[in-house]
Amino acid sequence: MGLGRGRSQTNTVESVASAKSLIFVSMRILHLLHQYLPEKVGGTELYTRSLAQQQVAQGHSVAIFAPAGQGNTGPEPSLEEGVRVYRVRVGERSPTAVFASTFRHPQLHHAFARVLQQEQPDLVHIQHLMGLPASLIAQIQLPYVVTLHDFWWVCANAQLLTNDTQEICDGPQRFINCACCALARAGLPPILPVALPAALPLAVRNRRLHPVLAAAGRLIAPSAFVGRWYTAHGVPAEKLVVVPHGLDSPAGEVGKQPALSLSKRPFLIGYIGGISPQKGVHLLLQAYQQLTNSELWVAGDTSFDPAYTAQLQQLATPTVRFRGRLDRAAIWEMLQQLDVLVVPSIWYETFCLVISEAFAAGVPVVAFNLGAMAERIRHGQDGLLPPPGNTQALAQTLRTLQQNPAQLAQLRAGIQPVPTMTDHAMQITANYESILSNRD
Repeated sequence: MGLGRGRSQTNTVESVASAKSLIFVSMRILHLLHQYLPEKVGGTELYTRSLAQQQVAQGHSVAIFAPAGQGNTGPEPSLEEGVRVYRVRVGERSPTAVFASTFRHPQLHHAFARVLQQEQPDLVHIQHLMGLPASLIAQIQLPYVVTLHDFWWVCANAQLLTNDTQEICDGPQRFINCACCALARAGLPPILPVALPAALPLAVRNRRLHPVLAAAGRLIAPSAFVGRWYTAHGVPAEKLVVVPHGLDSPAGEVGKQPALSLSKRPFLIGYIGGISPQKGVHLLLQAYQQLTNSELWVAGDTSFDPAYTAQLQQLATPTVRFRGRLDRAAIWEMLQQLDVLVVPSIWYETFCLVISEAFAAGVPVVAFNLGAMAERIRHGQDGLLPPPGNTQALAQTLRTLQQNPAQLAQLRAGIQPVPTMTDHAMQITANYESILSNRD
């Protein structure tokens, strides 16, 4: 394929570290992921849309390929903000069917072959392969990169969090622990006689996925923590590069706002994110029960897990306000009113974009000292990091900020500018260029 249509052979890449010094030429890029907007809304989907739109703005030809459950899907792509989106209707699939698709899915296999032929990309960017057959990789026959959005390539549960005890896991232990986790997810007792045969397909799954990572031109980790974790679990370190996510131009929508005097209003704490157990919202509510003269706003889709939402509502005091799922404008509006944002996740967040959003609005962040959050937040400079899962420590941290406006102001002043999605897209393109240059 070469280095893109119309590329001059004199345009070489000397360093991917200095993305802004590169001369980018038009490329044909195909993004591959497990699901897409508007049917499914998540971090990977939103990131892929934003990156694809930035790449179109750079002058590249960009397409997206993803399975879809329902809706108006067909052989021809829809054009969305300059991006061609191919949605392949496969119907609603159970978790078991999604897992089985790793081994075989003829419909997706043939559809991807057709899109490859139609698009003739220079490079494929794999955002996520869950629910897609691993055999797609054999069809590509050209350079590809993989972004490690979560831990799915090693952990079938994707989040390194056990389904039975909600404890952090370090990965497969001869896949017996993986089998027990899968049985718990299915509502079955995780006993050894049943776990032994269940371990085999999980082991085979990982054997099929490992070569996909090994053959990639570049493995992109959103944080150093993710890069270290994957390297420790057998991923080739020489292919890993850390490229933190950027934020879609918040400066034009929101600026750092001066905090109102706490003597004139309650201390306002916020949470923005998923309403699910691994996000630790219940721990925040337990900690919040120990505070007075304060309010807690919880923003997220309360319909996603009704049982968990009911648990949260039982924990909530009268000053807790559930605001539901917010659009982008409402998120910025909420952030401008907060004194502090809390990220109480109990799993290894791989980046956590809401931290960037809070920093862009000048809001300090309190999060458990865990995973990528420990590198995103500079303890004592732009936020605080209490011990993981410790509700007493979380409550005391929030109480200290409430009682010390000067410390809160110091944290606000210590927040540094947030990298933009434009900057991020340039770094990603630099990695593309490097791979294609080396191929020539």
